[in-house]
Amino acid sequence: MKVIVSGASGLIGTALVSALRDEGCSVVRLVRRAPKGPDEARWQPRNRSIDTRELEGADAVVHLAGAGVGNRPWTESYKEEIRSSRILGTSTLATALAALKSPPPVFVCGSAIGFYGDTGDRETTEQDPHGAGFLAELAVDWEAAAQPAADAGIRVVHPRTGIVLAPKGGILGMMLPAFRFGLGARLGDGGQWFSWISLRDEIAALRFLIESELSGPVNLTAPLPVTNAEFTKAVGAALKRPTPLFVPTPLLKLAPGGFAQESLLISQRILPRRLLDAGFAFQDPALAPALQSLLNAAKNP
Repeated sequence: MKVIVSGASGLIGTALVSALRDEGCSVVRLVRRAPKGPDEARWQPRNRSIDTRELEGADAVVHLAGAGVGNRPWTESYKEEIRSSRILGTSTLATALAALKSPPPVFVCGSAIGFYGDTGDRETTEQDPHGAGFLAELAVDWEAAAQPAADAGIRVVHPRTGIVLAPKGGILGMMLPAFRFGLGARLGDGGQWFSWISLRDEIAALRFLIESELSGPVNLTAPLPVTNAEFTKAVGAALKRPTPLFVPTPLLKLAPGGFAQESLLISQRILPRRLLDAGFAFQDPALAPALQSLLNAAKNP
């Protein structure tokens, strides 16, 4: 199987490329610089250009590229970078795929649970409408940008990914140093729902989407979301550290551009209904054992 992957240097992309190659797949990484070997192809989404030679006859394309949502303060210029990196990249790739003589049968085009906005305590599935806010509007336009591929008859699936927990890197990697020093803290009152997924389940789910017949939106979250307070307590317990602290809501709201309201204080109780209905089996359905597995993996890479 030949798979094209964009965003291959990110947390999810790196793990996906490694898993695919371990399975014997041929993987071509889309890169923005000059290719260094036959396993790379150049694209420049800001210029809407892409070398399509490696795309012809591929079995699948997995599109994960996009500027990090939590990497920098949400200034207006960085919010535009977050948006354009997703919309232009998706549009460029979808249009190129649609024009191929031998297009791939499936285009797995990344999205996120930000699509739903703040869902409060309500259990939310793929049947629910989009919410309000920067991330919700972004996800709507991000998914719509893949339409040229769907119009060309390619099966397009949008994995709406939750918060990915990995042994190293990602949100857990940023949190662990503070927790190890007993400085782990819930955010606000801690009642907001936190929809997470382990990295290994994220990768297994993406592989599942390549092979399955699913199309459209599919939530990639563990079936047992937790509140922020429960998450904080679970991380502390896994590290055997107390977690009595909290960060007051007014202090969090000082983050520019609405970042806190849409990323730290937002409540999203998202369920992976379509994955479960299609027969996907989670390796890490519950948080406490998942954290222990992740911490063990961090110690023994």
